[in-house]
Order: sequence, then structure tokens, then C-alpha cells
Amino acid sequence: MHTPNRLVKESSPYLLQHAYNPVDWYPWGDEALQKAREEDKLLLVSIGYSACHWCHVMEKESFEDPATALLMNRYFVCIKVDREERPDLDHFFMDALQSVSGQGGWPLNMFLTPDGKPFYGGTYFPPQSIPQRIAWKELLVQLQDAFVKRRAEIETQANNLLEHLQKANKVVMSGAFDLALPASEMFPNLQVEKIFHQLMSIADRVDGGFGHAPKFPQTFSIQYLLRYHHFFNNNESLEQAMLSLKKMMRGGIYDHVGGGFCRYATDGQWKVPHFEKMAYDNALLLLAMTEAFQLTQDAEIRVNLEETIDFLKRELLDQSGGFYAALDADSEGVEGKYYIWNKDEFDAMVGEHAHILGDYFSVEASGNWEHSNILYTKLSANEWAKKHQLLIDQAHEIISRAKQQLLKTRSGRVRPVLDDKIILGWNALLATALLQAAKVFQRSDWKELAVKNISFLLHSFFDSGKGQWKHTFKNDVAKFPAFLDDLAYLIQSLILLHESTASSKDLLLAFEISQYVIDHFSDDEKVYFYFSPKDQNEVMVRKVDLYDGAIPSGNSVMAWNLYRLGIIFDQSNWKNRALMMLKGVEPLIVKYPSSFGKWANVYLELNQGIGELVVVGKHALAASIGLFQCFVPNKVVVIGEEQTDQIPLLNNRPVLEQTQFHVCQNYACSPPVYAVEDALKLLLTKSFPV
Repeated sequence: MHTPNRLVKESSPYLLQHAYNPVDWYPWGDEALQKAREEDKLLLVSIGYSACHWCHVMEKESFEDPATALLMNRYFVCIKVDREERPDLDHFFMDALQSVSGQGGWPLNMFLTPDGKPFYGGTYFPPQSIPQRIAWKELLVQLQDAFVKRRAEIETQANNLLEHLQKANKVVMSGAFDLALPASEMFPNLQVEKIFHQLMSIADRVDGGFGHAPKFPQTFSIQYLLRYHHFFNNNESLEQAMLSLKKMMRGGIYDHVGGGFCRYATDGQWKVPHFEKMAYDNALLLLAMTEAFQLTQDAEIRVNLEETIDFLKRELLDQSGGFYAALDADSEGVEGKYYIWNKDEFDAMVGEHAHILGDYFSVEASGNWEHSNILYTKLSANEWAKKHQLLIDQAHEIISRAKQQLLKTRSGRVRPVLDDKIILGWNALLATALLQAAKVFQRSDWKELAVKNISFLLHSFFDSGKGQWKHTFKNDVAKFPAFLDDLAYLIQSLILLHESTASSKDLLLAFEISQYVIDHFSDDEKVYFYFSPKDQNEVMVRKVDLYDGAIPSGNSVMAWNLYRLGIIFDQSNWKNRALMMLKGVEPLIVKYPSSFGKWANVYLELNQGIGELVVVGKHALAASIGLFQCFVPNKVVVIGEEQTDQIPLLNNRPVLEQTQFHVCQNYACSPPVYAVEDALKLLLTKSFPV
């Protein structure tokens, strides 16, 4: 083993993986940047994350090789970055990479001038040249040679790239519009229909999902289809949403033994996953499955949802109440080794029903993937029961026992590496998902899990001395200023937490953090929000991120937050800002809805108008439980069990023994009703004064 480099002092599991490379790695910071300036050396910034398979491959092939390290150390100042710790750096350098090469991904290797300006980059580079990819060592030599002989060209290229990135980051509003227009005119049905048809044009009608391999869950698009069905009674949209969820739930992207979803499938049928498991993917899929269950009461969804939460509790939950970031794709250096089975091993574990269980889990003697078996199902449990002439309850019992035995056996294997840092935003997404599932399935244990999680986040991620929120937490230390995503997701979770607690403190804190975001993240036009706070100046271009990728854009979530908090606290300026944000990206939403999926959902909800439901009474929380069995995404719920003058939507509503449900829009309310069913009927039929 080599002498440790500077990364040995870091807490990130990804950086620690590189701490004993012969490469003289630095973490991102002044020390490395100053060294490059003083020694007049090019900078190499290499970005990845702990669950990244190709990051591990390049490390083994190149960064652990002494001859390669010698070149890197001689000619470059080398910096390693965990993209999950520093998404601001990752955004900036990914934009730079896509601008110079048209490609993206990880590992992200970017070369910078001594003053820190990017000029060239790529993703994975092999140790020997192959078609379309230069060898890593050969590239290093060529770049150093160019730096010595053609430095002026490199400097010009870097300056041009930086200018391009600065221009590309400007958000141009699509034109003037009247904020006083009714929602149906500002967000017309015609645009909503265009979004639907655009999504369906790329939908896979056979295997579910959208586009071709590799396939990602695209939960925002599924949620849009669920909403489109709900509002317009469109069965095509529901069928595509359910097909997508069912194919994922039955595919190899889902862990049929331990629960939980992998990040994406490498094929078009969801059979072969990229085996890494991320906290955020499972949060977003929980939300989509919960909404689908509200609409369909589908029993298969309930099983997968319960198993996914069991996975989160078993494998990602810290005793603090926080959730870890991810599980690696690799085990013992082999991708997927932890999850796959040979037939003899499978048969021995499941026992007497091995033959029919092999049929259920698609186990083949020669293997269904690289001479081993990824477990996936072609039939639902009920269809399989009919095929083998089993009673439904008997079939479920056989499958359940087999899963328990396989899980017990698998737990004895070498587990994939755990990325045990806790990320504020990803945890807030999980809290939101758990709160929604707890309300729909009336599971107090899931609610307690979410409440404990949010309590931990509020306690551990706020530096009261500096008045600053933080991004990651590990070893009892919170690090790095929080980014827009972190706080947008946290605000969203607090708005939804109120629906489970009836505490006005949740809403007041959501309001307070929103004001913090407005003060510290607003862009120059006071419409959108920068990804990083105003006192964070390590990145040359302060990005306004609008794209809903693997996780929703902080801006799209802030539009959702500001509109709802604008209603709750009677802040018309917040509502108007949300409207401006949506109108500004409207052309992008309509043209590229799969890339602006959260935006599309907010757009559709505003198209339908946001109903206001005020529940007041000494037992209002208990009385409101039934509200959430029904799918009504375009609503704001405020619950009052105590008199308060801090929540305008609750003003002048006496707290009586009998619970009252007030259904309103723009603070104009129908006469109160006294049963959940009546309140839901008013909401669904939009029976409130206009």
C-alpha cells in the first residue's frame, strides 16, 4: 500500500477510496489552487462518487498505477472531488465538459489552466488507446506538451469557454404576461395537452418508461401522466404510468430479495440494472408509487412500496434518524456480485418450491445474465399463482418465505460499499416520500421515521453560530454550505410535515427558510435562484439550474413551495414569483417535458387551480386522516387545532369541538362542511366561490 495522500483527512467515502493512490491528490481548496498558480502547473479536477462503477475502473487501471501517477504528479496539480459533496463544482465542470465535447458522465476529468479556467475534459479514459478513446497517459503527455508549446491557444480556449458558460447561464424570459390572468389562461389546456403528447411520443408502449436504453425511472413524467389522468380522465396516460411502474417493479432494476430500486437499467426491458442504489431514486419512486396507489389501490404497488421502505430502514438508516447516501454497484470488485445467483445456490436456498420459484424469478440453469441470474419477474404474483394452480394466499406465502431465505443467505456475502455521508436534500426528499406514504397507508411507524428524520436535519444541519445551513453530515460534523436543492426540498418536506402534525411551527419554519433562500440565492433579476449561496465564490459561474434530472431542480421545487406558502401566508409577491418562474421556462417544459418533469407537474397543477382546504377543530388532525386516501395533488392543506394569528389562512376561524372543513380558492370559501367526504367532493368538483 502506498503512503497516504491528503485525502486521508477527508470524510467522504469516495475521497477516502483514493487516499492511498500514488497520485498526489488534493481535495478542492485554496492549497491546491495556490500550488498550481505558484508552480505554474495545469490543474486536473477528477470528479466522481462512491457508487460509480467506471470511477472504480479508472482508479484501478490508472490512479493506482505508479507509472501513471508519476506523470500526473510531475505535470499536474491533481484534485479529487466527490460530486455529491460538491454538486456546485460538478455542475460547473459538467457544463464545461458538455460544451467542449458534447458528452457527460462520471468519472468527470477536467483540465484547467493554472488560474483555474477549464479548457479540456472527458469522462473515462482507458490505460491503452481504443477506438474513439485516447489512452490516459498519452493524453497527459499531449496536454503537457500543448501547455508548453501552445500555451496562448490554451489560454484563449479557456477564456472563450468561460465566456460561453457565463452567457449560457443567463435565463431569458419568454415575453411579457399578465399576472392577473386566471390560471386557465396563464397555463392553458392546449399547452398541458402538448406536454402529454410530447411525453407519449417518447413513451415505450411495450416495456414502459420513456426513450431507449439505458433507461432511468423518470418518475416526474410518470407523475405527470397520473395527474393528466386524474384531471382529464385520460386512460391512456394512466395505462402508460402503470405500465412503467409495473415493468420497473418486476424488472431487475428492483431488488426482489431486499427491496429498493437501483439507479437505472442498462437495457430497454428493465432487466439488467446498474446495481448502485441511491437514496434519492428510492425517495422519488416511493412518491410515484404512493400516488399511483391512491388512484388505483393496486396491491402489487403496496408490496413493493413496503419492501422499499424496509430496505431503506435496514440498509441506509443511521441511528440518528438520517439516511445514508448510497450503496455501491460493486462488491469484491465485481459489479452486481452481491445481488446475483447461480441456479444451484438459488434452488438450495428456496427449498421444496425451487422449480416454480425459479419460474417466478426467471432463474435459468445457464444464467440469464453473464452466466448468473438477476432475479426478475415476468408475471405478477397473482398471474404466477394461476399458472401453477396455487391459491393466491399460498402463492404470496411461498414467495415471501423464499425472499426471507434468500435475504438471510445474501446477508452473509460481502456487502457493497456504503456511502455513509448524510445529505440534507436527499434526506428531505425521503422525509417527503415517507410522510406521503404514511398518510395514504395510515402507517404511524413511517410517520415517526419521517418526523425523526426531519428533527435530525433541523438539529444537525444548521450552524446557529454562522446562521448558515449545511449540505452534508458525517462523524458528527456538518460540512459545506447548503445548496438550493437542499433547502428547497427541506421547505417542501416541512409544508407536508404540517399535514401530519397540525403544528404551525412547521409552516412558520418553512416560511423562514424560504426567506433565507430568497435572501441568499436569488438571481440578479429576482426571478430564479442560483444553485449556490451568494457568499460561495469558489465557482467561476454561479449557475441557475432549471433542469429536472435525476433529482428535481431546486428552482422547480421552489416554484411549488412559493406558490403554496404564498397562499398559506397571503404573500401575493411569492405567488407571483412562482408564476413568473413557470412562465419563463414554459417553452422548455412544453418542448422537453421529460427534462423538465417537476416543472411540468407544477404547471399542470396551476392549470387546474390550487384549492385551499382549511381544517379547524380541537381534533382536526385526527379528523383529516381520510383526506389523503384520495389523489388530489392541486391542494393546500392547513390544519388548526389551536388558535393562532400567525397563519393568515387560519385567521378568524374559531377552534371548536366539532371539526370544520373550509374549502376555498383565493381565500373565498364555501360554507363549512363537517365530514372528510364532503370536503373532498367540494375539492374535486371545484365547488368554491370563484
